[in-house]
Amino acid sequence: MANVSFTFNGESISANVPDNTLLVDFIRETLGKTGTHVGCDTSQCGACVIHINSESIKSCTMLAVMANGQDVTSIEGVSIDDEMHPMQQAFHENHGLQCGFCTPGMVMTAIELVTNNPTVSEQEIREGLEGNICRCTGYHNIVKSIQAAAKVMVEK
Repeated sequence: MANVSFTFNGESISANVPDNTLLVDFIRETLGKTGTHVGCDTSQCGACVIHINSESIKSCTMLAVMANGQDVTSIEGVSIDDEMHPMQQAFHENHGLQCGFCTPGMVMTAIELVTNNPTVSEQEIREGLEGNICRCTGYHNIVKSIQAAAKVMVEK
């Protein structure tokens, strides 16, 4: 067992966890935040993407103890005062989701993508989403959603 302490969605967390606990499992099972999904168990689908210190990370590739001392944000932590993040709003308005299973990971990846490059091109969006799989929508509306959110995020 190891003690892990980090900031999760703005709150300090401390817990004892088995050394081999994946961060995605800790978030879902210990913290009860189920917005971060487990899709493939092989780090290929991107459904488990979260932010560690504002960087997109597949939480199924990281042990919970590796988050010690870090700033961790899940999909539940990106809204502002119970108002959807502009990226979440854009996915909703532009039909960037269908079943919704991949959406949390897509949104988290897209937030970092636009934060790092506010004038991101369609090609850069498509390349930036590599490693995030959507089995329902195709990617047209996802790309459209990210482009729409980028415009709003630049204005804020």
